[in-house]
Formats: sequence, C-alpha cells, structure tokens
Amino acid sequence: MDRTSSADTAVRPEHDFPDMIFISLENWDEIWRRNQFLCAGLAKRYPQSKIMFVGLSHDVSNSLRRGRFSELRRSTVHLIPGYPNITFTQPLKVMPNTLSGGRRFNEAMMRRHVRKISVELKLRSPLLWINDHAAVHLVGQCDESAVVYDITDDWTSLTQSAALIERIGSQDARLCQQADAVIVCSKRLWEMKRALTGSLHLIANGVDVAHYERVGQPSSEPPITSQDWKRPRLGYVGTIHPDRVDVDLLEALARNMPDSTIILVGPNSLPDLVQTRLKQCSNIVFTGPIPYEKIPDYIDTFDVCITPHRVTPFTESLNPIKLWEYMATGKPIVSTRVAGFRDYPQAVYLADDADTFAVAVAEAMLESPELAAFRKAEAARNSWDSRLDDVESVVQSCRRDFALSNRKGAYVR
Repeated sequence: MDRTSSADTAVRPEHDFPDMIFISLENWDEIWRRNQFLCAGLAKRYPQSKIMFVGLSHDVSNSLRRGRFSELRRSTVHLIPGYPNITFTQPLKVMPNTLSGGRRFNEAMMRRHVRKISVELKLRSPLLWINDHAAVHLVGQCDESAVVYDITDDWTSLTQSAALIERIGSQDARLCQQADAVIVCSKRLWEMKRALTGSLHLIANGVDVAHYERVGQPSSEPPITSQDWKRPRLGYVGTIHPDRVDVDLLEALARNMPDSTIILVGPNSLPDLVQTRLKQCSNIVFTGPIPYEKIPDYIDTFDVCITPHRVTPFTESLNPIKLWEYMATGKPIVSTRVAGFRDYPQAVYLADDADTFAVAVAEAMLESPELAAFRKAEAARNSWDSRLDDVESVVQSCRRDFALSNRKGAYVR
C-alpha cells in the first residue's frame, strides 16, 4: 500500500536528485520512522533515482547462538513493496563489536557489502546519507558525490556503558567534521552540534496529514479489543522504552484514574520486571507493535492522546513524530514538559506529575472544538512534503559545494 500523501507523490525531474545509499539505524518494517518517510517520499518524487536502504547488520553469531538457523537463509537484499526504486539490504556481522578487532572486521565486511550492492544496482555517484553514527567508516569509500549526516537523537545520553558513550561521541564528532552537510531534527541537537560543523541544518520531523483524515470518520476500523476499553481512553503511540517513558508517572496515573484505560501502542522495550509492575494495573493495555497503516484506527479510539515522557537530556534531543501525528488527528493532547510538545502550550495540556496529568486530562476532555481545527492546521504546516523540500535544498547545496571543492577521495578516516 502507498503510504505517502498525494503531495508527496508529485514526480520531479529525474536529474534533480541523485541515487542514494541510505545508512539507517533500523530496518525497514511496518513501524514507520523518519528514515522511511524520507526515503519513501524521495522515491515517489524521483522514480528514476535509486535508493539502497541499508538496515541493521545481520548478526550471524547471535542467530547461531539462539538456534535461529532459518534467519541465516533469509535474503538480505530485496525490493520494498510499493517502491520499485528502493532496495533494502543488510550486511553481515560475524564478530562482536565490543572487541576493536572484531569491530574493524565487521566494518570491512560492511564496506565490501555496500560497494558490491552499489555496483549491482548501478548507482551513479550516489549521495551517502548516514543516520547511523557507527557508519563513519563508510565516508569516502562509496564513490559518493556528497555525504549527509542526519542526527535524530542524542545517543550519548542513553543508559549504557561509559566505553560505548565514548565511542559514540567519537564517531559522531568525526561525522560532523567530515560530512558535507549535517542535519538535526531538534533545537537541542542544533545547540550540541553547531560548534562541530560548518554546515548545520535543522529539519524537524513531520506528518502525512492525509494518512490521519479517517480519524473521526466512518471509514475508521477500530481494533476489536477496543470495545473492552473503559473511558476515558488515554492513548500513547511510540516506542515504550525506559529512557523515554516515565514508568512511575504511568503507574501513578493508572491508580489515580482507575476508571480510565491507558493504551500503550508500540514496541515494548521495558525490562521484564517493569512490565510486570505495570501489568498489575488492570487499566493499562499494551498492544505491541502496530503497523503504520493501522495507527489512525487506534488513535481514533482515544479520548486523549498522551505523552508521559521523562524529561532528560535524551528526550530533550528529540523531535517526536507523535507530536505531529497527534496534531493531525485534532485530538486533545496531554504531555509532560518535553521538547516539541512544550512548544505548543496553546494546543497541548502540559503536566509535571501524575496529579497534574490527571487534572490536565479532565480539562482536555472539556476543551473547545476550535482547538481541533488549530491542531490540524498546524500539522498541515509541518508535513513530510515540506520537510522533503528542505532536504532537497540541503542535498543540492552540499553536492554543488562538494563538486566545486573537488574533495572526492580526500576524506580522512
């Protein structure tokens, strides 16, 4: 199914955009994120341009240890359904990255794989788009016409080992220095990176407004299980991760509002003990991962869209896609005071703890209908189509600069 809006599908002259090698931090699956929206939109605009979408490396040793032998026979190169000019591929990873020698071996295998598929696809002086900081070793190795580094999160702020934080910081700094253009999605990332590069651009996330038009319409198909959900229904869409979601707030909110249902829609990355704790609250529902195509049907069942995020350096670096998706539905929104949401106090009810969150929900339930129209209009001003216009401008500029400076092959690894 075509997931882009009619505006996104306007075909542009084929010579206006290059072939692209896109190094992603996730695989292409049914849960759409920034990388898929950007690639899908560009693929529709420029059907003659080819995109190699490089997902997560396929961990051979992990498959062997877990006895998942069928994974070893799975094809690591295939076309994306609905997008004949996007090829998805996964390099192989055979050594532990925790060992420097193993990491270098894996990097060499990745370079060989990317160059091999690039030749098979007959990519012509491709743009190298890097979202994964660990792919810095590819710079100058892909016969690229320019390098764009797209930063979507402050990965050094995640809960992880000091050694990994140091390595990520080093890789990030090198990419900022070597890329022809650095793109960030949030104000916080802009502040963090502006001293590291001379070509910094802020391009926030966006939304396909047309995808959410069926919310509130008879064409919506609510999930069968929703008939058992008590009202008010408070719904969250996104990754349920301990570095994002405020678990204590959720638990307290569930107990403060026992007659409500809190619906958590998305991949669940919470530790087992935390999941057990939350599941003891009978009014918290975990749906698991839901395909992007069905997200509007779930949001249609919500009375209030919620974002119970922690306020941390990591969440400060985000520009949540859910902000724009919630806006596109027109539904009331209650959130903690995190980046993105707090920029819209006229459209978002802000809370600091479980008590004020419950008060904000009650207020949101009684809001004026005019706010829905405001949210939808704001979402329309922040479409993925407008973001693609910005991306095109950055790409054309950095390719011109690259050609004028004649830097091909001059990168230092």
